[in-house]
Amino acid sequence: MRVRNGMGRRARRIVIVVLGIAAAAAAFGQDRDRDYFGGRREPYVEPTSNTPYDGRVNFVRIRYQMSFSGGFGRRGGEPPWAHDYPTADTHLMKILNELTFLRPRVEGSNVFSLADPELHDYPIAYMSEPGFWMADEAEAKGLREYLLKGGFIIFDDFRDWDWDNLVEQMRRVLPAAQWVELDSSHPIFHSFFEIDDLSYLISYGSRMPTYWGIFEENDRNRRLIALANRDNDLGEYWEFSDTGYAPVDLSNEAYKFGVNYFVYGLTH
Repeated sequence: MRVRNGMGRRARRIVIVVLGIAAAAAAFGQDRDRDYFGGRREPYVEPTSNTPYDGRVNFVRIRYQMSFSGGFGRRGGEPPWAHDYPTADTHLMKILNELTFLRPRVEGSNVFSLADPELHDYPIAYMSEPGFWMADEAEAKGLREYLLKGGFIIFDDFRDWDWDNLVEQMRRVLPAAQWVELDSSHPIFHSFFEIDDLSYLISYGSRMPTYWGIFEENDRNRRLIALANRDNDLGEYWEFSDTGYAPVDLSNEAYKFGVNYFVYGLTH
């Protein structure tokens, strides 16, 4: 993978910054508890309030209805929507701040329901573990309006039969929408970094990740409104990029995807 042509010395500086992500992130991640992932993870704390909208780019995480009753989590009842929260969110925003002139908020992230009208203040939303998502009528309506008014949603951290549930839930949101597998020629993979190989970054053993999108009015020449990282988990790489959990080159690749997604979402 490479940065876009014609960026000169700035391109070389960006490459150096990305290659140093683990060292840069370590400054704000020294005191996390170790868990069975081999990384360090902050204790889960239930979100209480969001930072009011101030015009800055912000990481927005979706809190959703579960597809079953009862608690679920890897630690202290952490729900699937909160996997890698809040560290992955802040790490990606810090990297975006280092590499671009967007000047995002880096002090944390906001958490919204799909039915919350305040979600419409933010052009990009992220959902973790959509295999557990069960959209109620208000969530389906909220996401439909968000996407049709210009929003862009990223689905991440899922595999196997989770895909079937995501397809079913999105059918409730946009009944006529069709998922299309993306190849490396799509502009989202070239919006900042040039990502030519979509098979390099693997999260789940031998499962080969694929990338799927929904286009506005099902027209491939129009805006991408939803993107799914099928059989992949970018958030895990972002969260643990300062721990040695994964080789630094894989963490760097995960950040390249994240930066591209945000640049695309903000420019389309």
